[in-house]
Amino acid sequence: MAQRFLEVRDLHAWYGESHVLHGVDFHVDEGEVVSLLGRNGAGRTSTLRAIMGLTGSRRGSVRVRGTETIELPTHRIARLGIGYCPEERGIFSSLSAEENLLLPPRLSAGGMDVQQIYAMFPNLRERAGSQGTRLSGGEQQMLAVARILRTGARLLLLDEISEGLAPVIVQKLAETVATLRRQGYTVVMVEQNFRFAAPLADRFLVMEHGRIIQQFTQAELPAHIGQLHEYLGV
Repeated sequence: MAQRFLEVRDLHAWYGESHVLHGVDFHVDEGEVVSLLGRNGAGRTSTLRAIMGLTGSRRGSVRVRGTETIELPTHRIARLGIGYCPEERGIFSSLSAEENLLLPPRLSAGGMDVQQIYAMFPNLRERAGSQGTRLSGGEQQMLAVARILRTGARLLLLDEISEGLAPVIVQKLAETVATLRRQGYTVVMVEQNFRFAAPLADRFLVMEHGRIIQQFTQAELPAHIGQLHEYLGV
């Protein structure tokens, strides 16, 4: 039986006085890829941020490999083996691509070394000395993903990594997620691009108004296409 890596129960979150999550419940097993689907404003990004303790306040339960994290600060949550790749990427313009890559600390053993990362993302080897924000959008996205692979994190929270990128780059990122899955990583993806997420995820969770309203497996996907069209307009 697969072990639970992440278990979220009755998670509520606020930005100031704005109540953005209204009792989110889901789990992710070790080695599983789960996609959070929903329209803009449904609460998908806020769910990732709340898992990391980055919302204004939160209550409920977020267990990482059995450890309750709801009272922990973000840096201690990360040290439990979680890597967060935000939608805005967070590339530092004052650092080269390689300096950006080397910036986060190692959280645990087992992180990829620089040569393994360059083998996965050859573009980054070629642009290693370039200013971080001089990279193309696709290269910056590769760098943002690569940066968390160095840390030793085994649960990856990926927020809209395909957004606004050329099809060839989107395909490369899809291949990367598939490779990470084969290597035993656990992934939670927020994706507006359903065609990107559909072949990669083991399970799909549909969000609306700050809660999960539907979930189904990859095998059940064909039977839910009509509902997805209704929820997402896909």
